[in-house]
Amino acid sequence: MACRLTVSRETWPLRGAFTISRGSRTTAEVVVAEITDGEFHGRGECVPYARYGETVAAVAAAITELAGAVAEGLTRQDVQRVLRPGAARNALDCAFWDLEAKRAGQRAWQLVGLPPPQPMTTAYTLSLDTPEAMAAAARAARDRPILKVKLGGAGDLERVRAVRSGAPSAALIVDANEAWTPALYDELVPQLHGLGVQLIEQPLPAQADGALAGRPRPVPVCADESCHDRGSLAGLAERYDVVNVKLDKTGGLTEALALVQTAAAAGLGIMVGCMIGTSLAMAPAILLGATARFVDLDGPLLLAGDRAAGLSYANGRVHPPDAALWG
Repeated sequence: MACRLTVSRETWPLRGAFTISRGSRTTAEVVVAEITDGEFHGRGECVPYARYGETVAAVAAAITELAGAVAEGLTRQDVQRVLRPGAARNALDCAFWDLEAKRAGQRAWQLVGLPPPQPMTTAYTLSLDTPEAMAAAARAARDRPILKVKLGGAGDLERVRAVRSGAPSAALIVDANEAWTPALYDELVPQLHGLGVQLIEQPLPAQADGALAGRPRPVPVCADESCHDRGSLAGLAERYDVVNVKLDKTGGLTEALALVQTAAAAGLGIMVGCMIGTSLAMAPAILLGATARFVDLDGPLLLAGDRAAGLSYANGRVHPPDAALWG
């Protein structure tokens, strides 16, 4: 049955400015792919990311260029071949999964062969700011079980101490987004361990993370910018303990499922993460959460509003999606 592909660009305001080591923003710019056969509709959302050379316009164009191929019978399996890992392939891959589930009258996890997902505890992200502002943000979020703290280099120890004072009971993950040097890593890690930090995400630039090999890791270290798909796994087990699996990096759920299996077989723990997007972007990643040591799917919580039938968040936990949303 012939299918029609449509692509839209959307802007979603954030609750406030969101800052990491690379900059600040106040909106989430997403691209949505929708595939319909006239009876059933499948949707997928991606978040183009400048760090990986992506723009909203280029990603939307890359998906749109495949409209003719989709009408002629392009499949989800074909998409793995014709698009590289990244945001464009993610939106299209997840739209195909949604369409396949609706056509089959099943949920996506049934198609994969997984048990029904259960509510899972997710981290909640605190934006990079002054220690005083981050302490205030931590106090406001002190009842959340896991806080993910964005860091930026100089002054990071004071920031983590401030967050710990504001949320003394929360588990802490820190994310430097490639902002540290090896010397700063050596200086900070023992003190972060003493503050009860449970995970350090991407401390060094991806192109320089070889310096992590052989260094003590009293706090587990997670690869984010250094890990995209299975092709990026070589050598990571010498430098990292955990890999952050994001659909916008893997290029969709299909590759993400394979990456989780391959990484786990290599002895790496799994973190399931996200860019800042709506519940439509988070929903497919819920399928990856059952075996993850860490879940970070808080994107919709950082938005001023979410789309209809969005994910339900309560008591620090995210619940599986309704079929009206995805899958």
